[in-house]
Amino acid sequence: MTLSLENLTISKRNGTPLCEPMNFTINNGEMTALMGPSGCGKSTLFNLIAGHLDDAFDYQGQVILNHQRIDLLAAHHREVGILFQDDLLFPHLNVWQNLAFALPNSIKKRQRQEQALACLHSVDLVHLAHSYPDQISGGQRARISLLRMILAKPKLALLDEPFSKLDKDLRYQFRDWVVEQLAMANIPTLLVTHDVDDVPSKATILQWPNHTSSSPLANQPHDVSL
Repeated sequence: MTLSLENLTISKRNGTPLCEPMNFTINNGEMTALMGPSGCGKSTLFNLIAGHLDDAFDYQGQVILNHQRIDLLAAHHREVGILFQDDLLFPHLNVWQNLAFALPNSIKKRQRQEQALACLHSVDLVHLAHSYPDQISGGQRARISLLRMILAKPKLALLDEPFSKLDKDLRYQFRDWVVEQLAMANIPTLLVTHDVDDVPSKATILQWPNHTSSSPLANQPHDVSL
């Protein structure tokens, strides 16, 4: 699977462009970080790909996932997994029930629990299975949130500054764990952030361009020294 943006531009309804035409591809198992200052429009691109573009914006071009143009599909048909800054776990469900919620409806109750527990066991978190979100740490909730996204078997992962609320030590640890889990899922991943410390080693950085710039979107490999 690959994510490709082809001649993609976003503008406000009044015609003000947010960026120059974008052309880039993210292959299976690869992560690309879209970087730029807060408020520059990174999340608008994120919402366009996910299918939640605000009516205040227009776009031209194509978003193609696995050879299918998904920008023409409803959001729930795009098979895009999203990880936000907040874990968004259901407070009234315990950990394994939160994970089971992501599984397809075709999987019945006993199998849902078995698969959720197997997922927790695979990452040494099975001891949290019957705990509720308010009974576990922020780092543990973040891990459960990622696992829930992966269990839904998305074809693309979008990460919206998911490390920003974690303290520095946990931030690096969780970042590297996220990369490991997504690499095993073998899907393309787009990370939006304004902080270079959020970008894992061997990821590619795309600098969000200013629409007044005459240069094309920059694309460069990035290696973080920890």
